[in-house]
Amino acid sequence: MPHNHHEGHCSHESNDNDHDHDHGTSDLGPNDNLFPHIDSANVVALNATREGSVVVKPWNQRNDEEAFLESDADDQLIIRIPFTGSVRLRSLLLKTGPGDQTPTKVALFSNQPSMDFNDVSDKASVQEFDIPQDRNIAEYAVKTAKFNNVSSLTLFFPASQGADTTRIYYVGLLGHWTERKSDPVITLYETQANLADHERIQGTDGNFSTTPS
Repeated sequence: MPHNHHEGHCSHESNDNDHDHDHGTSDLGPNDNLFPHIDSANVVALNATREGSVVVKPWNQRNDEEAFLESDADDQLIIRIPFTGSVRLRSLLLKTGPGDQTPTKVALFSNQPSMDFNDVSDKASVQEFDIPQDRNIAEYAVKTAKFNNVSSLTLFFPASQGADTTRIYYVGLLGHWTERKSDPVITLYETQANLADHERIQGTDGNFSTTPS
């Protein structure tokens, strides 16, 4: 996998070239930073010592190492990230480590909002990335065509690189967000009753007269 460093940032390119990049940045980060569109209150981490939302940070806190997420009983970790709308994902940003606490890889699953450790062995991930030991933030460019219309993203870290636990400092996401549209409620009205659609009323022979008596 191509792997480039520049200004403290590491980029891992996907072999899929069907995505476009928006390199504009501000104090809020890249113009396509999805942080404002993450449902942070409902981010869930499984087998973790803290709530998953501690690593879903705003751009200006991406290098902060005081707040981190660490696995608990062993070195496996799941983070479930819901969005407030529909997302076309472009890249995953990660800051992990240090050293042997770096995950070996990350597996991405889309639209699996209740996935747990029992599910990961039964479901195929949409895409996986190997994670090098590096204290910089790494960008992993996803196969965008496979991450259209995403309402939630699940990250599975299957193992550390030798330590008893896995540690994550920062999770960021880049892409395009659109408001989720509710399906319209369509009400059908009968212009004329069709007797075949209704049960026969007891005590009648099913023949009704429309002529006033």
